[in-house]
Amino acid sequence: MPELEQALAEVAAEMAERTDRGRVATYIPQLGKVDPKRFGIAAVTNDGRVILAGDADQPFSIQSVSKVFTLTLALGKIGDALWQRVGREPSGNPFNSIVQLEHENGIPRNPFINAGAIVVSDVLLAGHQPREAIGEILRFIQFLADDETIIIDREVAASERATGYRNFALANYMKSFGNLHHEPELALGVYFHHFAVAMSCRQLAMAGRFLANGGRNPATGHSVVSAERARRIGALMLTCGHYDGSGDFAFHVGIPGKSGVGGGILGIVPGVASLAVWSPGLNENGNSKLGSIALEKLARMMNWSIFAP
Repeated sequence: MPELEQALAEVAAEMAERTDRGRVATYIPQLGKVDPKRFGIAAVTNDGRVILAGDADQPFSIQSVSKVFTLTLALGKIGDALWQRVGREPSGNPFNSIVQLEHENGIPRNPFINAGAIVVSDVLLAGHQPREAIGEILRFIQFLADDETIIIDREVAASERATGYRNFALANYMKSFGNLHHEPELALGVYFHHFAVAMSCRQLAMAGRFLANGGRNPATGHSVVSAERARRIGALMLTCGHYDGSGDFAFHVGIPGKSGVGGGILGIVPGVASLAVWSPGLNENGNSKLGSIALEKLARMMNWSIFAP
């Protein structure tokens, strides 16, 4: 088994040579401006090592990766009562599909599809103005990453709102079933802004440390969530974190992961490390094409899999 530093360098070098890099998400205008040649990868191990390769310090829009952190916050607020409003099953449909909501009476399949994340945003809005809820989410991510320089990209948030017609449809549809407790535009304000958090691979891997360490920050030993809750969040990442490509990611990579259409993926190797990779070109399922390939290669090189003996 190679050293992790060597493995990351080899993966980054191989990704730099690839020409078929997928397509950036042009349906969100600000994301369509990102250079598809970018690639970064970071690993933060539970023993404190931070290993970087490529554009690992270049901030990017984390988009749906933020759903891991908002889910963690929502579970901290209302616990298992969340599952009365959001399911825990893979969707098998695109992340912005409205079809299942009609069949399932406004209850989203899981918290990682758009409808589910809108409900989670609605939970976090309770008792707050949208600005306060957005601030709470940002402070939580800064706390996890131990980095107060992390920001929300206001231009991306505005671009999300200007083109988010289907998300408005999802929110209004759930409101009609009583599964949204605030006005749709308020919940969506929170939703669009946490999608627009900008982080580098280094920062994102740092923020994921608690999930790789049984719910505790390995640097301080302080508990973020219980070990049981960390396992359950990881289980949802494995089964639902890549939308209708989740099974393929689990098959090829074998670790929990959450992707975003900004090209980022947060990967968790339980007991070992938190990983973050970024390549803005997407595959047919809306997941980072090179990011998925890179994590598959790294997992194989390091023999990382939750299914390994």
